Amino acid sequence: MRTVDPAKHQARKRHIVDAATVLFATKGFERTTTAEICKAAGISAGNLFHYFPNKRAVFLAVFEDDRDDKAERLVQAQSAEDPWRALLEVVDLLAAPAAEPLAPPLVMEAMVQAYRDPELEAVLSRSNAEEHATVAALIRKAAAAGQVDPGLDPDGAASWVLAMVASLYTSAAGDPAFKPAEQLPTLRLILRRFLGAGPEEPSRRDG
Repeated sequence: MRTVDPAKHQARKRHIVDAATVLFATKGFERTTTAEICKAAGISAGNLFHYFPNKRAVFLAVFEDDRDDKAERLVQAQSAEDPWRALLEVVDLLAAPAAEPLAPPLVMEAMVQAYRDPELEAVLSRSNAEEHATVAALIRKAAAAGQVDPGLDPDGAASWVLAMVASLYTSAAGDPAFKPAEQLPTLRLILRRFLGAGPEEPSRRDG
């Protein structure tokens, strides 16, 4: 029996997903064909189906592949000694992909497909729940430490923080002139004022 090298198998799957990501972001899920994915990845149709049962599975993998690493970093953030700094780092973590050209249109496509695909909706919901729980926990800890307004409802405030991060993606997807990376300092300033945090540190102002 042929032995499968797990590392090579995973690398090949990653290669296929990377090739498909470009197509999904530029053409959308419905207009992307398996033949186009195979051509972009440089593989045959038979080879593709050795790794994924169908196109939908490839699309799901786009959003599942990076989830574990992000989830681990969110868990680590909750145990940070400085909850306010950890909160800013989480915002940076969640906002950073918006600066990548493919990410905003891919996120918009995922939102559309999630209405039709319960499994994709479940994947996105789990990710959103993890993000919300982390942000709410950090706001709660920062309030207890006197770093943000203690009168804020942590869960409600977390929803608004994530909504502001999400606006980077929707704005970039709808306006090619909008540059998320250039808007990060403004986002931090808005968050600081909304949460009632103290003056910004010089190192963060230039970040």
